[in-house]
Amino acid sequence: MFLALATPAYAMHISEGILPFGWAALWFVVASPFVALGLKRLNDLAKDDLSFKPLVGLLAAVVFIISCMPIPVPTAGTCSHPCGTGIASILVGPFVSVLITAVALLIQALFLAHGGLSTWGADIVSMGVVGSFTGYAVFKGLRGAGASLGVAGFAAGLFTDWATYLTTSVELATGIRGDAPLLPLLGKIVIAFIPTQLPLGILEGAMTAGMVLLLYRKRPDLLVKMKVISGAPEHSPL
Repeated sequence: MFLALATPAYAMHISEGILPFGWAALWFVVASPFVALGLKRLNDLAKDDLSFKPLVGLLAAVVFIISCMPIPVPTAGTCSHPCGTGIASILVGPFVSVLITAVALLIQALFLAHGGLSTWGADIVSMGVVGSFTGYAVFKGLRGAGASLGVAGFAAGLFTDWATYLTTSVELATGIRGDAPLLPLLGKIVIAFIPTQLPLGILEGAMTAGMVLLLYRKRPDLLVKMKVISGAPEHSPL
């Protein structure tokens, strides 16, 4: 009965077997130094602060849960979903955020069939590397320009999400195009993501801003400790 009622499954992130071996291996090579640097950064920070690793574990759980809300995009061989790497990169920096993402993606691939082991490297690059560094750069850039915590957090979450899916589109297009022209296929994949990822990016921006503002109200000492804010109070955190 289950076989008769079976329907196609669309794994979160990039599905297992979607990318050819050469492209899958390339993304592993690209992702590896970032994961290694993230592990080194984590160990260095943990030497000075014993509470840092529990915080990283908590953020890993946050990223895992947030990115476990898939919306299938059958035409692209993947799913849309929030990422959670925006808030992680804001609090612990982009390199540790890459490590957090790698762990969350590995657990999802092993136990939830969300994404694949062969595409783990590609998923780390899109969601971990590009997502984390985009969110961090946007947040720091806007804060340096005088933006409030809420505005900078919203923009960081928004562009983290959109940058992740633009990178995923590039990974899919380069991997599956064969002899077809790259740009037309890339355009089709990006368009396929728009109906789901446009509102999800706005949602992730709101979630990221909400988390930052909640921490500012409840645990400003944590934001000071993570060097997200200075010790001086914000004039208007919104």
